[in-house]
Amino acid sequence: MKSDEKILVIQTAFIGDVVLATSLIETLAASGYHQIDMLVRKGNESLLKNNPHLRNIFSWDKKNDKIQNLFQVLKKIRKERYDIVVNLHRFGSSGLLTALSGAKVRAGFNKNPFSFLFNHVVEHQIDKKGTTHEIQRNHALIQRFTDLKEPLKPKLYPATEDFLKIDSYIQQPYVVIAPASVWFTKQFPVTGWVQLMQELPIEWKKIFIGGPEDQKLSAKIIFESSAENCINLSGQLSFLQSAALMQKAQRCFVNDSAPQHLASAVNAKTTAIFCSTVPEFGFGPLSSDSAVVQTKKALSCRPCGLHGHAECPEKHFDCANSIDINDLIFTLGKHS
Repeated sequence: MKSDEKILVIQTAFIGDVVLATSLIETLAASGYHQIDMLVRKGNESLLKNNPHLRNIFSWDKKNDKIQNLFQVLKKIRKERYDIVVNLHRFGSSGLLTALSGAKVRAGFNKNPFSFLFNHVVEHQIDKKGTTHEIQRNHALIQRFTDLKEPLKPKLYPATEDFLKIDSYIQQPYVVIAPASVWFTKQFPVTGWVQLMQELPIEWKKIFIGGPEDQKLSAKIIFESSAENCINLSGQLSFLQSAALMQKAQRCFVNDSAPQHLASAVNAKTTAIFCSTVPEFGFGPLSSDSAVVQTKKALSCRPCGLHGHAECPEKHFDCANSIDINDLIFTLGKHS
């Protein structure tokens, strides 16, 4: 019986990866599995708070005593005696956990260095011309265990207190802007954000979100745009509070970064801006009302990498600088 089988899903990568992994949780639950656990890197467990399908959420501290903590996590995994371990992470540390888990079924991608010790291996292929989303690549790992041919969408579960936290900000129409990215070449330039701010309806609130490290960037955009009705909430909201805020927005403007996936997980109206990367990699928005905006200029250098760079390798950053601001405004549709 599926309900009796214990499953562990491993995704110890970054915020967006964990959000996309919730697609797997939704799909497994819909397929009749009721004993699902998940392992994430420490700091990302709050993303999974309130998820009704998860029995246990384990975390691995990768910053402090990484190896010692790895073996502590392994002890917990082996103690649980899982029937199935599904590893979405493609690096050696998680591969070792999977290989030594003691699970009857050890599923993972062929790119993992320890995949030769798995007994269910699936190819993970990303290319410029691909049409497969990451949640579909992940779904291939569990397709043999489910009754669903296609994956369900990622989903987060903001609680009542999360909506109460943002209630005072949403009493009038507003947009959410997440201007930052870990990678410079995945981040729409300040000049572009300033132009967007100047074109948005004056009466709408413009609410900026991000981590504490993004406060200065958001403040710079607000200052240079001289736009009215701006609120800088960078560093002031939790993941789920940010998701709750995005869910009710007239539009969310994001880069190809974690906030895009937060928006997808609450089906928020989303405009995703792709600079050096391309949606064909399989990490585009999944909301029912979503749009991708990117340059129309033919650039032989784009994409220049899967994850972006600290600076433009060609020194011109045309993939971002040539994006037409009118394409962003167009995505507002009837709201503009």
